Amino acid sequence: MPLTLASCRNRVERFLAKNELRLDDVDYYAVVSRLGDDTILAGGGLDGDIIKCIAVDDSLRGTGMSQRLVSHLVSVAQDRGIFNVKVFTKPQNAAIFGDMSFHTLATAPLAVLMENGMGGLSSYCSYLSSLRTDKGTNGVVVMNCNPFTLGHKHLIDRAAAQVDHLYVIIVKEDKSLFSTRQRTAMARKACEDMINVTVCDGSDYAISAATFPTYFLKQLTHASDTQMTLDINLFARHIAPALKATVRFVGTEPCDELTARYNELMKQLLPQQGVDVVEIDRLALSGSVVSASHVRSLIEDEKLAHAVKLVPETSVPYLVSKQAITALRKELATTPKPGLIDTIDNGAHSDMNYDLMLTSIKSLEPYFDQLALLDYPTASEVQHIGIEAEKSMLGATGGVNTHRGALFSMGIAVVGVSQDLLHGKKWNETVKSLASDIPASRSSYGAMAKARHNAKGALDLARGGYDEVSSAWLPFYQSLDDDENAAVKTLLFIMSQLDDTNIIHRVGFDRAQQVKNEAASSLEDFSLDKVTALNSRFVKENISPGGAADMLALTFFINSITKH
Repeated sequence: MPLTLASCRNRVERFLAKNELRLDDVDYYAVVSRLGDDTILAGGGLDGDIIKCIAVDDSLRGTGMSQRLVSHLVSVAQDRGIFNVKVFTKPQNAAIFGDMSFHTLATAPLAVLMENGMGGLSSYCSYLSSLRTDKGTNGVVVMNCNPFTLGHKHLIDRAAAQVDHLYVIIVKEDKSLFSTRQRTAMARKACEDMINVTVCDGSDYAISAATFPTYFLKQLTHASDTQMTLDINLFARHIAPALKATVRFVGTEPCDELTARYNELMKQLLPQQGVDVVEIDRLALSGSVVSASHVRSLIEDEKLAHAVKLVPETSVPYLVSKQAITALRKELATTPKPGLIDTIDNGAHSDMNYDLMLTSIKSLEPYFDQLALLDYPTASEVQHIGIEAEKSMLGATGGVNTHRGALFSMGIAVVGVSQDLLHGKKWNETVKSLASDIPASRSSYGAMAKARHNAKGALDLARGGYDEVSSAWLPFYQSLDDDENAAVKTLLFIMSQLDDTNIIHRVGFDRAQQVKNEAASSLEDFSLDKVTALNSRFVKENISPGGAADMLALTFFINSITKH
């Protein structure tokens, strides 16, 4: 049933409501309908590896339709390469799923969590057992680390001092600003010198979409207690024994109502199952509790310089990389942008769109991580990572050059900013030094524009340490303060000054100079209607100020280390 069609979605919602259920997030939904009038008689869905929203009309009860429906969903999952399928169900339905080879993982008064297939939880517990030390007292802390902050390090330090060995389990679910890969890497780097701490891979069995989906909504609902109880029961029955853990550590939660309730339930339930719960006071700096949510809000607000004060040095490169990604996404979302892709149209581009640009940006993030992690980098190291990043980008976009220019300018700036924040070397000096060791291309748009018209290309701007950003474009952007059109106006300002080699390549040097004048005129007598009209003209003439877009993103990024 295609739930993207409103008519189909409404039919499913009405059917589920009739059976006292609601439609949850699913990526596949199958129905059984009556021939002739399309009445839904049974239905069930998949959300990744989780079976959801199973309902059967009273007229089909006792016919084995539930089993046929579940068998179909399991088959669909297997076709997708998923061989461990989970289901939430009411306790009275456990026997039905048991007959279909599902086994119980965890129980709560109102629900059970079951799984079928080989491996799954048993494989994860085997992995945990392989990490276990059998000497002394073992403790566990489960963390999201989105990102890893000084507060997380404080909790680990305090917990590790109270046990012989501490196991840190990172939440696996990729529903956070920072990916599982990034969060796990941050935790491991922060703990690598602690001999009695092991950072474990996360799984679908500890605070996941399977065990505790409302955690990622940060809302208490009527279902939250049931989900928390299942998650806690699964921990006590399987994960704690695999690690021979007798203590679970948690941080106090003064702000988040849902996490505070989770802590309360753990303190009630885990001691009954042989696991003590120790609550550790959260770290406070300048009277405020250090929280990952505050760090994330600082990144979104372009305040990287403030955010890095709340994380250990080992997390700084990941914050730099994320800030760069945030800047690229902000540039993409800036609307309207004459000749460029924005939230309204594709500008002068027939081979790109907004979603493809987002895919491109996502493909670059692991390489920005690598660039930010370089310690005292060389130009050859930067170039090598850049080449690999370009391959990844082209692979993600089907060969379309979406961000080659931005990859160069933002990539080299990521290196510079990381060195600035970690070692105190000015970001633009690092950029100058690296760019001076990068040989000029003879075939790039910038090289040809420089040879014919003495226009600065991307490498020339970098060799100057992006002086124009610091001296002109950033001060202009910051002067606009709370202007809701600050991003659009800054783009026009950059366009009015930059010899954009993308425009020169498309329509020639003389027309590019006219574009600069048109941008200046649009800025002087600014209105969104005039920018929209400028976009229409640029689309007709195939004008795309891609170089200015790259510099706008760079301006956003550099703003983040100067904004107070």
